[in-house]
Amino acid sequence: MDARHLSFRLLQVFRQVAESGNITAASRLLHLTQPTVSLQLKKLSEIIGEPLFDYQQQRLQLTASGELLYQAVLDIDERLSEFNQQLHQQRRGDAGTISLAVVNTAQYLLPQLLADFSRDYPRVVINLQIGNRAHILNRFAQQQDHLYLFSHPPGGENVKAKAVVANPLYLVAPPGHWASRQSGLSFGMLQEERFILREPGSATRMTFDSWLSSQATEIKYSMQMESNEAIRLSVMAGLGVALLSAHTLQGQQHLLSVLEVSGFPLLSHWYLVRHSNKRLPQAAVKLGSFIEQQLALWQDPLQAERNARPGSQNPATTG
Repeated sequence: MDARHLSFRLLQVFRQVAESGNITAASRLLHLTQPTVSLQLKKLSEIIGEPLFDYQQQRLQLTASGELLYQAVLDIDERLSEFNQQLHQQRRGDAGTISLAVVNTAQYLLPQLLADFSRDYPRVVINLQIGNRAHILNRFAQQQDHLYLFSHPPGGENVKAKAVVANPLYLVAPPGHWASRQSGLSFGMLQEERFILREPGSATRMTFDSWLSSQATEIKYSMQMESNEAIRLSVMAGLGVALLSAHTLQGQQHLLSVLEVSGFPLLSHWYLVRHSNKRLPQAAVKLGSFIEQQLALWQDPLQAERNARPGSQNPATTG
């Protein structure tokens, strides 16, 4: 059998004849003439290379080969029905596959958010890519993903970016650090400390370098790491002080000393980004809307703790 000569129309005619038991009834249901149906059956039999029907008791009966073909046609129709249903779900955004790429720090935002989305849309598969800024920028340039989360979005006319959540950056020190016992610190009081920094080009590093430049100041001692988690653990171990996102610290702030330094936290935002030339499937549109809605509800737990203290004031507005 040469399957290339088969067509859905031939199989449709065959199934209707098999289920009707005669050509006249099948012709009427298919809105075809009897000679046309007969010619279609003859053509199909020639393609299969076997007779498909026997005429018994004034009714067409399937041969053994016809029975095998009938079962195959039922399987094909069932798969096409499933495909049509899945296609409808995909068009509505209830099913499909999405690629979401985020820079390292954003991974702290996502677990609960994606879990909630998956409960609402269990048939949507989300492939999550995590990397440093340079890696995610490269993916963006190649349009490898549908949506991106950046704390410092790329530039260019093809960038569609929207701020979706605040990303305050706090100075943190090891537990029991001398600066943790003081309030109203100036940054100059920390200049003899070793600062553990993200790599050049990371959004946190760019924000910090920009702030240092605006204050016409610098740090004397530093070391560099490419992971927020490594920085957090290094600060806990007493290796130095660091600038970390509130999202990185969420739920872990009791393991560190969040310093009350004039001018801090530095204020920045996370941005939901997409490439204007990349078509978004409906499921990705729904995920983007879900991310916006959920992150709009986020509140900084570190600032809430500070505000709850008697006589507290916002350190970002002092000095």
